[in-house]
Amino acid sequence: MCDAWATYVTIGRVAVVIASALDKDVAGAPLFRGVSFKLERGDRMTLAGRNGAGKTTLLRMLAGQSGVGGGELVFEKGARIALHDQRPPRERGLTLRDYVLAGCSDLVALEQRLRDLEAEMAARPDDARVLERYAGAQTRLEHAGGWNWRARALVPLHGLGFAQDALERGLRTFSGGELTRASLARSLAGDPDLLLLDEPTNHLDIASLEWLEGYLTSLDAAVILVAHDRWFLEAVGTSVLELEAGRARFFGGPWHAWRRELAAREIALGKAIEKQQREIARMERFVERFRYKATKARQAQSRVKQLDKIERVERDPRDTRSLGFSFGAAERTGRVVLELDDGRLEVPGRTLLEDGELWLERGEHVSLVGPNGVGKTTLIEALADRRPLDGGRLKTGHNVKLGFLSQHTQELGSTGTALEAAQRATGLTPGKARALLGRFLFSGEQAEKPLDGLSGGERRRLSLAVLVASETNVLILDEPTNHLDLDAREALEDALQAFEGALLLVSHDRALLDAVGSRTVAFEDGRLRSYEGGWAEYARVREERREAASAARQERRAAKPSGNGRTAGTGPSKNAVRRVAELEREVERAEAALASVEDELADPGMWSSPTRRERATKRHEKAKRAVEQAYATWEEATR
Repeated sequence: MCDAWATYVTIGRVAVVIASALDKDVAGAPLFRGVSFKLERGDRMTLAGRNGAGKTTLLRMLAGQSGVGGGELVFEKGARIALHDQRPPRERGLTLRDYVLAGCSDLVALEQRLRDLEAEMAARPDDARVLERYAGAQTRLEHAGGWNWRARALVPLHGLGFAQDALERGLRTFSGGELTRASLARSLAGDPDLLLLDEPTNHLDIASLEWLEGYLTSLDAAVILVAHDRWFLEAVGTSVLELEAGRARFFGGPWHAWRRELAAREIALGKAIEKQQREIARMERFVERFRYKATKARQAQSRVKQLDKIERVERDPRDTRSLGFSFGAAERTGRVVLELDDGRLEVPGRTLLEDGELWLERGEHVSLVGPNGVGKTTLIEALADRRPLDGGRLKTGHNVKLGFLSQHTQELGSTGTALEAAQRATGLTPGKARALLGRFLFSGEQAEKPLDGLSGGERRRLSLAVLVASETNVLILDEPTNHLDLDAREALEDALQAFEGALLLVSHDRALLDAVGSRTVAFEDGRLRSYEGGWAEYARVREERREAASAARQERRAAKPSGNGRTAGTGPSKNAVRRVAELEREVERAEAALASVEDELADPGMWSSPTRRERATKRHEKAKRAVEQAYATWEEATR
């Protein structure tokens, strides 16, 4: 029997996969032709192309779930392939832990292989071939984390936002988004050689996205991925395979360089089309005028033959269908559009927000960020008067006309057609509603599609059409890029940048946050903290704070003598180590909260009234006491 594992230590840096001139037909029609590429370990190729270009189909071909119509696929010997493609887990009776580990059956088999080889070595200690096979198998297991590979396999669960106590829950207790994250964790857990990811960023908050970026860029594997998150593509990708109009083009370089090359190519293509069309028109005019004149017949026939031989430069018909829109002029409002004081939000068993303060001024574009589950959606629903506050006061400014876009487009309803939903929400006549929908790619019969038959992207485009027609001057948007492709995301970005009114935006699309936001409000430990600048500035300040807190902890740890919580001659007990680590996190959280209050106190607006001044002073004193208490508890534990 050939040993796949032994090749692992001898292959060196060779291709994990080579695709040569791949062809694929769907329903008898060509989907793509001549797809070729080669990937080694550390290569991370992104697939680009419009919906329907064949990106998911190509991933499934590579995973062996769809046949190859033509061409050839060659994989590294013994290569393990993992595919994450948005389909929910079927094994709903398993716990989360068992579901993820069940995706590592190769590693379980490898453990047994090593045990069998150990028995063979005991029986034949001088057999060099057995020793060689054992070394190869052992190296392969070490690559996956050694005999402790199960602990390493569960790391992606924590990185993707699952708490420790979630590991023993049954899959049937999780939401659809959580199941999608579980599927992604399983594909990462098995130490694949070729990792195929179809929309891995769906249902991830920013913290999980950042973790996934770091994980993939350090992975000793080849990666092929499809995603619409531009920040993620730029952070992860090392090359691009472009699928468009049945053709494929490989670009060796990062995502932004491909986009620049694509733009230049589009400009050049436009010129080529114009030049060729002018030449064809000139030749056709000559033929039309002279083909029946005896003196010019030979020349005319020559022109006809030339016309027949020309390979026409044409765009894919889909290239002409692009989303482009604007929100129009916004009526002037008062200076302060929304103001929340002492805001409190609760859900059963938990307080999401305490002493929340948030303001939005005329023309200001503010991003609201924070991990999944902290209360961002609950807060903006309260600000949009979709649910009551559990405490505090909300003031709405003069002449505010608020437009709200929910995360799941509930405002569209669930009955009727796209046209009927647009009319219902806007009051437009059928003709004007059709004209509106045409701008959002619902032309002709597409406007008559039933709501329950629309895709996620279509529902999002329809909700944006309704929002544009509402003529609002304040927008509150919850994850507006959900289900939108890259072109639609960039069209939305352009429209929001040009929007003259006030905007409060919740999104995990960091490219959109950075392009649109002029100020960032972060949910941090049940409080709201304001940062000047867009996403990149906020991320820089956040990272500086983390580094400073880490350095301070290291200094404190170095200054402390050894003491309590130690077992005889063996150092701290596990419980003591966990306790100290938790107390250090408490110190870090208390310091961050104090820094947040002090930054807010630096804003002159916080001293604009006696009430706000008194409230700010009390919060500052409370935050200082919390830091002192956290330090005292930590010092007691490490004494």
